[in-house]
Amino acid sequence: MTGPLSAGVATLCHEIVTEIGSDAGGQVRQIGDRLHEPLRVAIAGRLKAGKSTLVNALIGRRVAPTAAGECTRVVTRFRYGPADRVDIVTRTGERQSRPLDDDGMVPARLGVPARDIAYLDVTLTSDSLRDLTVVDTPGLSSTDVASSARASMLIGNAPFDDDIDVDSADAVATAEAVIYVFTQAVRADDLQALHAFHDASAKLAASPINALGVLAKVDTLAGGAGDPWPIAGPLAAGQAALLSRTVGDVVPVAGLLAETAEAGRLTAADRDALAVLAGLPAAELTLLLTSVDLFRTLPAPVSPGIRERLLARLDLYGIGFACALLTASPRLSTGELVRQLLAASGFPRLRQTLEQSFGWRSDAIKAGWALTRLDRIAGHTADPLVRETIRDALERTLREPAYHRLRLLDAAQRAATGAVRLPADREQELIRLATSDDPRWILALPGAAIPELATAAVAAAGRWRAYAVDGAAPAQARIAHVAHRGFQLLAQEVRRLSAEVHGA
Repeated sequence: MTGPLSAGVATLCHEIVTEIGSDAGGQVRQIGDRLHEPLRVAIAGRLKAGKSTLVNALIGRRVAPTAAGECTRVVTRFRYGPADRVDIVTRTGERQSRPLDDDGMVPARLGVPARDIAYLDVTLTSDSLRDLTVVDTPGLSSTDVASSARASMLIGNAPFDDDIDVDSADAVATAEAVIYVFTQAVRADDLQALHAFHDASAKLAASPINALGVLAKVDTLAGGAGDPWPIAGPLAAGQAALLSRTVGDVVPVAGLLAETAEAGRLTAADRDALAVLAGLPAAELTLLLTSVDLFRTLPAPVSPGIRERLLARLDLYGIGFACALLTASPRLSTGELVRQLLAASGFPRLRQTLEQSFGWRSDAIKAGWALTRLDRIAGHTADPLVRETIRDALERTLREPAYHRLRLLDAAQRAATGAVRLPADREQELIRLATSDDPRWILALPGAAIPELATAAVAAAGRWRAYAVDGAAPAQARIAHVAHRGFQLLAQEVRRLSAEVHGA
């Protein structure tokens, strides 16, 4: 669904195209068309970090291959469509269609060399993709692996897999928001890879404002069937602190449990097999769940084939957790078991964080992305008519009060990334102003009445104006003026709400 800001920019693109024509006009038309698409989120991370498993959980279907193969070496875009289909888009722009394989997944063998593929365009009838397009990216390699010369020119020497071509890198760079996937400790080369990915991303996506971290595979942290959450929580919090200039939050997730639950992969027969295991003597079950090797080889009342299936869907932690649930409630249904496994995966919190971080803000994110792209076209064209037409249109648009949200997002991005240093309290206040439409949360007055909110917004505007003219460096002053105007507009909005309430 196109929001008011992106709809306005789409209209602007149409007006520009009617005035300039030419190749630049075609680029502007593409930007306008893109604004009618859902928000595009790239899933990035190191090789074998669990990206594709997370993609499957987000889509609600096991469709992205999780084992290394041809299709994991290219960018894959998953979007909503009227039928399930895989299109191979080659570097020459040709499309070759493929069906999903017999398991409903992207085929492991594509029949086209990976070096010739720009990206895979996968359409699915999954409702979760109506408002979100998910881009599964190849793993970021360690920084001592050189990128191809052509890709390096585009993405600033970002440490992508060395077989990733320039078209695939471009597909990654056009995402409006990013989710980074980690496992355990963040290493120095992870940070370098993330900063390089930031450099390759759309401007408004490359900040804690529109980037999230996921600590994946948390079910492996404790070993065996042990509870990982006492470890996962502090570890994710530590990562969030380390990456505070890179991502807005780090959410711990047991990706395999999330994929199994969201994709409906646990059957009634699986539940019954787990119930049989749950009926074993406690010491016998504990020994069985000590390691994967023991679970596979020790005698048990469940066949090796079924045990292998359970490992593939739940791993030891999930099996142990399910057995504990069934021991406590032997009549637990398959559906309730799946719901509790989903809760244990941490995925509901990720869904909620995604909605808070990207959901309502997607209109501003997309509009900001489009305006940034228009500005780049104006900056790179040699045609003075194109340059002046686009820049005049941008200036008119950004003068409208509704589009001040984009200036706030840009200012908050600069502050949050440390590009412009602000006092900590001002930085947090600016981020709240840029990323929420709730005046009580913005002003840190959760129980305040509307008149008090209006007074507080006016006071905040005054504080930022005073800061701009007394004590702020030039870069800080520019941000302060943006915040001052933002709080003025907030005060006007609160007064409007007050008038509506009293009028009613």
